[in-house]
Amino acid sequence: MASSPVYDLEHDGARDVESGYVSGSSSQAGIPEIYLTKPHLAFLNRQLQNLEPQEILQWCITTLPSLFQETAFGLTGLTTLDMLSKMKIPRPQMVDLLFFNTLHHFPETLSLIDRIRERYPLVTLHVRKPSGSDTAEEFARQHGERLWETNDELYDWLAKVEPAQRAYRELQVGAVLTGRRRSQGGKRGDIDVIEVDEAGLVKVNPFANWSFEQVQDYIKANDVPYNELLDRGYKSVGDWHSTKPVKTGESERAGRWQGQQKTECGIHNPRSKFAQFLKEQEMKKQQEALHQALESGLEIES
Repeated sequence: MASSPVYDLEHDGARDVESGYVSGSSSQAGIPEIYLTKPHLAFLNRQLQNLEPQEILQWCITTLPSLFQETAFGLTGLTTLDMLSKMKIPRPQMVDLLFFNTLHHFPETLSLIDRIRERYPLVTLHVRKPSGSDTAEEFARQHGERLWETNDELYDWLAKVEPAQRAYRELQVGAVLTGRRRSQGGKRGDIDVIEVDEAGLVKVNPFANWSFEQVQDYIKANDVPYNELLDRGYKSVGDWHSTKPVKTGESERAGRWQGQQKTECGIHNPRSKFAQFLKEQEMKKQQEALHQALESGLEIES
């Protein structure tokens, strides 16, 4: 029988700061404070909109403290990494990598990580796994078989969102680089270059304007190691159970979560969504416990 996961509701409240966005709230007490008013954020997006990714990355390095790169080692993330490696960045200011190992990645993805370590030995890689699990077998024993089918929101929380939020707290992350692009479609179709989430975390999308072909051309031109699954028809690679090759003419992320009304894994969804979900899960657990207690009492009386 799978044990019940422990939820930390205290760290998942949404914030609504009318004057702007501020990090360093009680939900992310360890994060360095970065203040961006809404007019300032709009101004920055107007300025950054027409810059090349290298210029945006240079701006990030010189402007944003506690900057990290989130990556699952897709083509855009690899392009980001390679571009950063070619910049003259002092060692203390190099951008560390964050990788959230869901324990359900393809072997090809994990093999790629080893090649990336060899190619970019100066870059520090921080890996976070689901709490209390080091293998897919342990995860299944703890939370039940095929949780992504029985409760996909809970799976997203346990495998991706909670490890991400834990990494932000432990590493005092103030800003992150992502690999999201408008050409990927879905909720990404109208993303800005720079965003701020509900807890004040700054998210920068340096390649918002680039297409898949532009990223692919960069990878080839610079001989950057990449996931060999891309040579087998995959374009966007996530967990093995929710990723398939795409057909000619299909959108780049058509192979993710096929048959589901879902386009994001959870990391880029509003934190308030998961705060509400966890509260509902906790209430459900309490109701089940109460129901069992009442049933036990009736059995004793009879």
